[in-house]
Amino acid sequence: MAVPFRRTSKMKKRLRRTHFKLQVPGMVACPECGEMKISHRVCKSCGTYKGKDVKSN
Repeated sequence: MAVPFRRTSKMKKRLRRTHFKLQVPGMVACPECGEMKISHRVCKSCGTYKGKDVKSN
C-alpha cells in the first residue's frame, strides 16, 4: 500500500482546504410577490415559476 513520503504540513493542508467550504445558494427576488427565493426553483410563498402558477393552493 502506498504511503506519503513526507508528512503534509499544516500550511499545505490548510492551503489545500481553502476551497472546501459551504456555498450560499443563489437567491433572487420573485418577480410576482417579491419574496427571496432560490433561483430556478418554485417560489414557496406564491407558487409561481417563470410566470406560471405551478402550485395550486
